[in-house]
Amino acid sequence: MQTGQPLVEIRGLTMAYDDFVIQRDLDFAIDRGEIFIVMGISGCGKTTLLRHLVGLKSPAKGKVLYDAESFWSADPERRQQMMRRFGVMYQNGALWSSMTLAENVSLPLEVYTDLSRSEIREVAFFKLALVGLAGFGDFHPSEVSGGMQKRVGVARAMALDPDILYFDEPSAGLDPISARRLDDLIRELRDSLGITMVIVTHELDSIFAIADRTLFLDPDTRTMLAIGPPAELRDNSPDPKIRQFLNRGRL
Repeated sequence: MQTGQPLVEIRGLTMAYDDFVIQRDLDFAIDRGEIFIVMGISGCGKTTLLRHLVGLKSPAKGKVLYDAESFWSADPERRQQMMRRFGVMYQNGALWSSMTLAENVSLPLEVYTDLSRSEIREVAFFKLALVGLAGFGDFHPSEVSGGMQKRVGVARAMALDPDILYFDEPSAGLDPISARRLDDLIRELRDSLGITMVIVTHELDSIFAIADRTLFLDPDTRTMLAIGPPAELRDNSPDPKIRQFLNRGRL
């Protein structure tokens, strides 16, 4: 569901740890309402890119823009305001085991809103219902499956009604059926709510099931090699690295 209206723009981005360059000269845009996947083999810099996009690491060079406003050039207070537009689902779920599912979802609301306790609880249960967990609000993480814990992570990421959701390897550790259900949920939420989704993954089933476009990062050249719909890259890319990756190495 691309709109042709960029929500995020990356211009000349170089990512590095001290003098060690992870990726350089990244230039791409993410459209509003798009499911955009960052892919590549382990060690290519996918999660590092995510850290630059959500405000956890500053670029060595280049810009990250949201609605044409430079994120890293903004003062700290303005960056915090911009970050309120983000929701992040972490790879391992990052749930507090001592809290119920509803209490986990409530955390961002308690910190960033003036809602009453009863209003926060109502919103938390609503967000859980959106991800298919109606009736599970008073359960603890240990009482539900891994797939359900991932859904709680999605519900918490959506707590503040963000414009954009970031996912770090959302299907990691899930069985194929649970992973497919999570993919279906991501697409359903995008279609029904219009939220922009940016997903870091190397799971081919997910890439082909949900991506509008994909970005391929290469650890050898330390830059992006291609961007586009995954099936088109698989079938028509002139680069053998990309075709091999998207064909599970069968070339």
